[in-house]
Amino acid sequence: MCGLFGVVRSPFAADPGRASDVVVMLGALAEERGTGAAGLALLGGAPGLGGQAAGGGGCRVVRGGGRFSGVWRPELLPELDRAAAALGHTRRAGTADGEPIYRLLAGRRTPAEITGVLGALAGRVALAWVERDRPTEVHLARGALSPLAMAVDTDQNIYWASDPRWFREAERHARVRFATVVLLREGTYLKVGMERRPGRRDLPEVLASAAFTPAARDAGTDPRVWTGFTPAGTGGDRDGLIHSVVERAGGAGGLLTVA
Repeated sequence: MCGLFGVVRSPFAADPGRASDVVVMLGALAEERGTGAAGLALLGGAPGLGGQAAGGGGCRVVRGGGRFSGVWRPELLPELDRAAAALGHTRRAGTADGEPIYRLLAGRRTPAEITGVLGALAGRVALAWVERDRPTEVHLARGALSPLAMAVDTDQNIYWASDPRWFREAERHARVRFATVVLLREGTYLKVGMERRPGRRDLPEVLASAAFTPAARDAGTDPRVWTGFTPAGTGGDRDGLIHSVVERAGGAGGLLTVA
């Protein structure tokens, strides 16, 4: 029931502040999925980020107890503007912890290796992670029940979030327009980033994708699993609207838009 959000930036965006504003807004909206703790990892990109990571750029992790709005500080905006990718997270107080899953995923490179782990998980799950030596290649996975959406704006930045409604809210209040929004199907794995081609600055894109069979558990129908969802989100998940998609004219990259 945690909240996930983040961005992989386009190197051609005229104003990096537009994407940064969206990330901060998504963090505030993700508080509905948990106010027990929050964090934001700023990865790669231009010099200035502390804690150098192999593969180019640095890494800065900001985290703490309580709301995202309490963890986030405006003085971090210059670093967020420079980051090639940012991953955010909110969570409810409790014992749920994804660390054992990430340990199983560590070092697994191919879609077959990754989906082998994902297909063995039982219960509701949505994940976002990076490998230390490839900090700007983001892995996204949606297993059973827990929603995960992806969006592309008109600057070609790629975002993800636990609720597609958050993108509509961000579009109303930030200086950004989304060309495409899609709610990923259950059992979807994606790797998003930029190909490393010498002498070229490429747009972020889906580098790999695969399907797996998600495994819910009996408790998936227990009313308690809906804690932290809005009534509309709960109803949509129950009614199967997660699989109702249509193509929007002018969409980017062949993605689909939630109906």
